[in-house]
Amino acid sequence: MSQSTTQIFGARRDQAFPTLAEVDIDRMRRFGEASFYAAGEHIIEAGDVAPGLIVVLSGSVDITQDGGLGRRETIVTHGPGSFVGELAQLSARPSLVNAQAAEPVEAFVIASQRLRDLMVQEANLGERIMRALILRRVGLLESATSGPIIIGPQDNADVLRLQGFLARSGQPHRVLDSGSDPCAKTLVERFEVDPHHLPIVLCPNGRLLMNPGEKDLARCIGLLRPIDADTVYDVAIVGAGPAGLAAAVYAASEGLSTIVLDCRAFGGQAGASSRIENYLGFPTGITGMALMARAYNQAQKFGVEMVIPDEAKLLSAASDASGARYLLDVGDGETVRTRSVVIASGARYRRLDIANLARFEGTCVHYWASPIEGRLCADQEVALVGAGNSAGQAAVYLASHARKVALLARGGSLDASMSRYLVERIKAQPNIEVLTGTEIEALDGEEGNLGTVRWRNRASGAETTRPIRHLFLFIGADPNTDWLANCGVALDARGFVRTGSELGSAQMETSRSGVFAIGDVRAGSVKRVAAAVGEGAQVVAALHAYLARADAPHLARADAPQTAGRP
Repeated sequence: MSQSTTQIFGARRDQAFPTLAEVDIDRMRRFGEASFYAAGEHIIEAGDVAPGLIVVLSGSVDITQDGGLGRRETIVTHGPGSFVGELAQLSARPSLVNAQAAEPVEAFVIASQRLRDLMVQEANLGERIMRALILRRVGLLESATSGPIIIGPQDNADVLRLQGFLARSGQPHRVLDSGSDPCAKTLVERFEVDPHHLPIVLCPNGRLLMNPGEKDLARCIGLLRPIDADTVYDVAIVGAGPAGLAAAVYAASEGLSTIVLDCRAFGGQAGASSRIENYLGFPTGITGMALMARAYNQAQKFGVEMVIPDEAKLLSAASDASGARYLLDVGDGETVRTRSVVIASGARYRRLDIANLARFEGTCVHYWASPIEGRLCADQEVALVGAGNSAGQAAVYLASHARKVALLARGGSLDASMSRYLVERIKAQPNIEVLTGTEIEALDGEEGNLGTVRWRNRASGAETTRPIRHLFLFIGADPNTDWLANCGVALDARGFVRTGSELGSAQMETSRSGVFAIGDVRAGSVKRVAAAVGEGAQVVAALHAYLARADAPHLARADAPQTAGRP
């Protein structure tokens, strides 16, 4: 294994690359199919879907990742008792690494579906395998060598957009600055790319994309697959935030065929949180991305079909005999057929009412604070607007990167809207300046680059202008329900989905039978991660009850005695 990878795994190397005992291998055999590979045979190529988890019985397999310009770096060599694979094999996604037989190899291959069966039926062994798969993905993420390569100016809005999408999707990738990186310059010359067409993305399968949208990039790397038009799911969940992922885990673990759609990435707003410290069971805190990635992997373990990024556009009733009661139009001519629907589409970020705000979005105006933004504002003065917990978490995180953070709040105090522990932590940060009763007046800059920010004290009217290149907005969110405008789902005056007793419906059920709403999008919900997860678990009981009622007439007809001469 290369020195860099050794440093990444450190003390957890034995967990990432365990050697299985013979008794463990015997327990796994019934899930696999025997296979043999000749010396020098290419077993897996990055960008192709692997046959599954490969358990090595004899011989050895070299695992490599592409280092750019034809170079390959060895990650590890698997010998007898080792297994080849990482998280991509759990859901039959394209491989991020290469595997080649260094000598003749005898093995057995566990296909993705059977691997998920193993996880459930062999819990202790499945736990060790799952931990290894996760640690291997973490290693690939930290090495920043595998996966697609984004090439363009480092501070380009589209570079940041694509980088942010891949980071929030848990996908390893590299970003090469076209202005300074020699490899980037070589690739731009090799593919004869006009600088005005940057950024470009080189996918592991060899395809070159010119400034792609997130969906095009996801399709190229195999993250987004075509929807099977013939499959009828028990439940389709719209939204992959805490509520949607929780519903998916509980539904799939209880035997319901489940599909999840999200138009951006898994995790929702919680996934963008730099640190969550009041979520039960994590006394030292956890990043939103880490928490949501665990939920995402857990859902895949139980066989949930993930369709991300893909956007639900229209909900309508099904009118055929397939058993589907609802259709979800997701564009590109694709439709999800399902017996029930859970709306967990969450909320969208509010924007400041500033005329030229759009000019700076994507490069200098941000709606979350991740390591990408942290690097952008290193040793600079930044401004952050907001007074809720998300704003507090972001301010504390940015204070560890920026020279100074100006925290602006319209209200007279943070105490009314922010958890006490965050208020105290902000007070303890010497480089966070809290400006209450203050609001942004104007933004100024050139060519999409923010130069100054002007704000005004609401009480005194005094205005202040400071040279700030990055502005963070955490001013709340509105329900993401525009797509429901023509779907017959009742909304309240603020656009949240109405549910339950006020409609004469079952708990969390909307005005349409078999359509439920959970999490931030539901009227009256508590806007907290734990509450969203609780609703995600709770709605599954309502789903079971609804599906049982829906099946009852069919079962009654099937069980009824047949009378001669009658159909």
